[in-house]
Amino acid sequence: MQNDAHTPAPAPAPAAAVEPASGLSSHAAFVAAPFIKEIGRGKDGARSLSRQDARTMYQAMLDGRVSDLELGAILLAMRIKGESVQEIAGFLDAAEASMPALRAPAGPYAPVVLPSYNGSRKMANLTPLLCMLLVRRGVPVLMHGVTHDPQRVTSAEIFTALGQPHAASIEQAQALMAAGQPAFVPITVLAPAIARLLGMRRILGVRNSTHTVVKIMQPFAGPALRLTSYTHPEYLEMLTDYFSNAAPPERGDAFLMRGTEGETVANARRAQRIDWFSGGTRTVLVEKQSVAEELPDLPEGQDAAATAAWIREVLEGQRPVPEAIAEQVEHCVDVAARLR
Repeated sequence: MQNDAHTPAPAPAPAAAVEPASGLSSHAAFVAAPFIKEIGRGKDGARSLSRQDARTMYQAMLDGRVSDLELGAILLAMRIKGESVQEIAGFLDAAEASMPALRAPAGPYAPVVLPSYNGSRKMANLTPLLCMLLVRRGVPVLMHGVTHDPQRVTSAEIFTALGQPHAASIEQAQALMAAGQPAFVPITVLAPAIARLLGMRRILGVRNSTHTVVKIMQPFAGPALRLTSYTHPEYLEMLTDYFSNAAPPERGDAFLMRGTEGETVANARRAQRIDWFSGGTRTVLVEKQSVAEELPDLPEGQDAAATAAWIREVLEGQRPVPEAIAEQVEHCVDVAARLR
């Protein structure tokens, strides 16, 4: 990832409409070469697209109007170059416009958007606990993510072990929130076109810009609190810039933290710093903790069944809520009330 250090290049020539190539959408195919020419010159020679050009290109990708060859070139070029703030903003504009806007249930709290795309490999995945603790406090929570990862334990698998249903439609997700229940909706249900781009990882072997998009998108029509995370320092810089300068304030607020194995739940052993972005203003809510004062009571295993059993005991009061997660819950409740 790099910020655009070059003098901005002239905008790419408008993409010409041509006959659809084999396997493309029935809409006019998108000529991506002018865009690839800008972003595909390597880490040091590439130029970043404007927000509008990034939106135009990503919309064509979502629409299936980009050939497989050009799509692979775009995804790998962005992987090497890294996304600028304006590019990720344009991608997000297109992504949010491509999905139906959800209605938040009536009540004293704005909804919390909780992405879950990493799962866990070394530690128990406690993202479902965070979700259920917020719901218990009356906060509507929409969790979206993948249902399976061959090398990790996903939140979806833990919800299944807890007996919590996955929403099979947008309408069901809204009904679950209205009923005061956790609403986990697979990305294949929430945004099939975005899920298709996520699935390119299986073909190319590496993540792409869509993995960043899904962690910061806001699916509601009104304001919401987004819980977001990063895994590499350069993304802290880029996302801080985005939420400070490029995120539409009417979309709500965001918490940004280093992910716990990529997940947006506080690390029970070592609380991360949490930054709150509201109307472009950045406030530190939680300072980074060197190590927990007392070793927290955590699940003995990392599998879905063991994690679900431990979460159930916490919810029933048989085990304490890890201090770092309890603090995260309080901040979420406070800001969700302010947003409403």
